[in-house]
Amino acid sequence: MLFTSIFIFVACSIEFTYCMDKFIAAVYEHVAFFPDPSQPPVSQEEALAHMNRNIDVLETAVITAARKGAHIIVTPEYAICCFDLNRKNVFPYLEDIPDPEVNWIPCNEPNRFGRAPVQERLSCIAKNNSIYFAANFGDKKRCNASDSHCPLDGYYFYDTTVVFDPEGKLVARYHKYHLFFGESQFNAPEKPEISTFDTPFGKFGIFICYDILFYNPAIVLVTLHNVDTIIFTTAWYNTLPHYSAIQFHSSWALGMRSNLLSSNLHNSSLDMTGSGIFSPNKLGPYYYNKTVDEGHLVISELNSYTRNTTEWAPVQWHEYASHIKKPLQSSKVFTRKLLLDNYTVTELTEPQGYASVCHNHLCCYLNYSMMEKRNDEVYVLGAYDGYHGPYQVFYIEVCTLVKCMSLENCRTATDTAYTKFESFSLAGTFQSTIVYPQVLLTGVQLDPDVFEVLKDGRLVNKPKISFKALLNINLLGRNYMKDPTNLNISKLS
Repeated sequence: MLFTSIFIFVACSIEFTYCMDKFIAAVYEHVAFFPDPSQPPVSQEEALAHMNRNIDVLETAVITAARKGAHIIVTPEYAICCFDLNRKNVFPYLEDIPDPEVNWIPCNEPNRFGRAPVQERLSCIAKNNSIYFAANFGDKKRCNASDSHCPLDGYYFYDTTVVFDPEGKLVARYHKYHLFFGESQFNAPEKPEISTFDTPFGKFGIFICYDILFYNPAIVLVTLHNVDTIIFTTAWYNTLPHYSAIQFHSSWALGMRSNLLSSNLHNSSLDMTGSGIFSPNKLGPYYYNKTVDEGHLVISELNSYTRNTTEWAPVQWHEYASHIKKPLQSSKVFTRKLLLDNYTVTELTEPQGYASVCHNHLCCYLNYSMMEKRNDEVYVLGAYDGYHGPYQVFYIEVCTLVKCMSLENCRTATDTAYTKFESFSLAGTFQSTIVYPQVLLTGVQLDPDVFEVLKDGRLVNKPKISFKALLNINLLGRNYMKDPTNLNISKLS
């Protein structure tokens, strides 16, 4: 531990004049101005005017965050441009974003690499407010016929997040690798990029939206490149019961022992909301509001060196469950579809007790006690071990206690519950070494005082649990070793 502390001090002394054990981070959830995708392409001037409408709002958020002492602010994917546009329509919005190694401050030299009004303005916003500023828009790179993968229009288009430092210098650029279904306006880079940068308050890495569900670059940044804090720009559709934004993103930070600065686009009609500042030590603060279309700024203090200075032993996620002798599956089990997958489930018919259920190689075990067993609500314990969804792009192992609309209908998600649990303990025979623990309350809310994870793999209530209605309790394992290899996500669009 002493050696680690000395190493951090020396590294900081070389790169910076001082180091900070803590820093203040901000994320902004933005209601973006989207162009009509059905209209013909616009001119560059019209595209810039549209982007400046969004940047005007982002600049106000940056100014507010800086005045409140923030050292860094993260804004969402698609906050400036390019949501739902086709390739022809998106072209006027794009700029050529150089590699940060060129040592460039666009605010000082706006025309050094050609026309770059968006980069110039973002750089000036960072410089004028002395803050690290992460923003997302589109990068374009020429290619030619000698490149067999070059698109017919002669360009690669990339969904791109950039970071400018407090002097306005471009210090990071990341091209999204895992394109979500429908993002056909963009190309995936040839291989996942590792984008990191150092600050006086730790090492930062970047990935975008759908990337978070895959090993490379998300897990690689933390485990192989020792990143302390992730910049996560996203346009995330809330998907219950396991993939609501604040639910999954907070569990990722907890499971990976990393800070995650999660900035989501806000659009209530598309069920997009949920941004937060998540860490291994706390689930927030965060923002979730699907009733109004308003932007919101979240600010919090964080520890700078989460992985280097925090003493922690890896959780043995299978340990407790694997020691259960002769596991007996509950007598009445059913197959029910949760989201896109066929789970094996059993209903909790008593106000307290024990339940177990297995699917393929995964067995899940639950001890629980409800304050009251309501006749108008159905809860099931479910297990799933297999590829997720119809495209089978990644492999999951899930133990879940979830409220269903009825015993016959678990597929239709609900965000409201009334049943309160006095205690719970959930465990599973996971092969996954990385498992994301989640407890979601009615109204899609988090509460860090409700649960804890034991070293033997149990997700349990804290002794003085506050009695709140539960939507679901999940252990979501990602068996990255079983993911398909050489998968080109863009071909599935």
